Amino acid sequence: MIRQPAVANQFYPGGETDLKQDVSGRIKSAGGGQEKAKVLALISPHAGYVYSGDIAGAVYSQAEITRDVIVMGPNHHGVGAPYAVMAQGKWEMPGGEITISENLSSLLIEESSWLRDDTQAHIQEHSVEVQLPFIQHIRPDVEFVPVVLGRADFETCEEIGKAISRAVKRYGKPVVIIASTDMTHYESQDSAKQKDQLAIDRVLSLDPAGLLETVNSKNISMCGVIPTTITIVAAKELGATKASLVAYATSGDVSGDYSYVVGYAGFIIQ
Repeated sequence: MIRQPAVANQFYPGGETDLKQDVSGRIKSAGGGQEKAKVLALISPHAGYVYSGDIAGAVYSQAEITRDVIVMGPNHHGVGAPYAVMAQGKWEMPGGEITISENLSSLLIEESSWLRDDTQAHIQEHSVEVQLPFIQHIRPDVEFVPVVLGRADFETCEEIGKAISRAVKRYGKPVVIIASTDMTHYESQDSAKQKDQLAIDRVLSLDPAGLLETVNSKNISMCGVIPTTITIVAAKELGATKASLVAYATSGDVSGDYSYVVGYAGFIIQ
């Protein structure tokens, strides 16, 4: 199956030339000429590029992207399997097709009792899609595994994260794991920054259980907390010892309206 773009011309430019210029400009303005770090994972936002593109550009400007990546995002629509891997096919993007790594996707499904081969969950979901132009710009030959995730308790997150680490080890090639998330939604600037800092501190401590507990107990509307929690579990299993905050901003920094913002944070994990 070839999956068609769901949010081209909405979240990002739909023309190849315009998109390339947009992504290239954001990466370069963030210091895209610098030497890139080897990473096990990264965390990047998924709003429209006008709001969160500079944060994503900053993250991707710092990270070395491997030929194979796993991209995990939240399921905003509630369609399809709760923990859905699109296991085969291609994604059509303005910059060209991106092939799904069938070998890696099958290993993920083999290793986890929760992950399922399901295409429906991916058809309209934007959280994975908006990462792809940045990935494709840096690594045109990339192959990927898209995963979208519903709600979960920590035990489920831990199982999936450990399963991902086992699958990556069995795969035998370098793989970068990417979590797609925005932070606090539709609160004042002060409230969003205060709440987001609590979540940021847990990510920087590489504390996946603490992150999920903090987001739930403090009512932080971090839509991608499940993929982020799973990513931290997997990265630690693969040897991660450090997380770094690359950039943080809110939609108010673009719109000038600080009464009702969405927060965006970008991290690399090594």
